[in-house]
Formats: sequence, structure tokens, C-alpha cells
Amino acid sequence: MAEFRIGTERLILRDWRGDADWAEFFRVTNTPAVMEWLGGVLDENGRAKQRERVEGCAARNGFCFWAVERRDDGALLGFCGLKRADAPGSSVTGAVEIGWRLREDAWGQGYAKEAALAALGAAFERFGAEEVVALTVEGNAASWGLMKRLGMRRREELDYADERYDPPWRDTIVYSIDRATWEEAHG
Repeated sequence: MAEFRIGTERLILRDWRGDADWAEFFRVTNTPAVMEWLGGVLDENGRAKQRERVEGCAARNGFCFWAVERRDDGALLGFCGLKRADAPGSSVTGAVEIGWRLREDAWGQGYAKEAALAALGAAFERFGAEEVVALTVEGNAASWGLMKRLGMRRREELDYADERYDPPWRDTIVYSIDRATWEEAHG
């Protein structure tokens, strides 16, 4: 099967290329600042589980949280992509979920929005999603701020407690965008 690849003006979203990609991803994103709202810095076991989840998602669905590479210099900035929501007790289990995580020195430059718009386009145009959800916690203003800038709307009726975590990571808030809204803005 051909490597998954989406190009944007400044980025490439692509399949993972093995150990070197993962080592670099964790080197640049498994930091206190990046992981502040994501449950904290991952230990070796947590990193292995994360890799297994992403690679398993790709095998099952044909999509995952893809590696995000900067075109100019090939730097791995983080990940962005799609998965099936699967948190225990989730109100949106099975929904197509978008997510992203970028290294700190890539923040504030529009990379997350550029990558997320490409991933949303793939969700609706390539993978046939009717709706895409995004999950975060109330304290992660940067993340839900991006969700709003992507045209997603707050779905308080879908919020849930993820019992795997203690506050401030437990109480999950949900945003979503449907196909009609996407097509109206990007069709």
C-alpha cells in the first residue's frame, strides 16, 4: 500500500516511518510544556502504548494521527490526524476524532491549524466522515481555541469524565464539525 501523504503549503502529513520517527516525535513533544494538558510527560511504557495505539489505528482504519513534517527542512513537528474515539466512558465512542500535538517551538505559527484543516479535509473528502469531533479539557485554551478557529462548535451535551485521569485532565470537553458546515466553508 502506498504511503499516506497530504501536502499543504508548509507541511506534509504522512505515515510514520518507524523507530527514527517515533524517537524524534517523543524527543520534541514529550516535554512538560507540550504534555501539560495531555496527562503529563510519558514514561517508556506510556510512549510504547501511544505508538501502539497510533499504529493500530492506522492498520484498522486507514487513518491515524500522522507525522507532521515541515516542508522547508524536513523537521518533524509532531502529529495531526484522525482516529476513532475510544476513551472508556466516552460519549462519542466510534466517532471520527481529530487530534494534534506539536512541539513547543512550532506553536503560534499557524502549523496546527494548517495541519488540522488538511486532516479535516481528508476526513470528509477521503474517508467519508459525516462529523468529526475534537476532545480536550477546559484548561487547554490553545486547543479549544483552535477548534473554534476550525469552525467547530462546542457540544456541552457530549462532555464526559475520562476516569483514567485525575483533574485537570479528567473532564473532557467536546467540539464537532459536520460535513455540511465543512462544505459550506471549504466546498
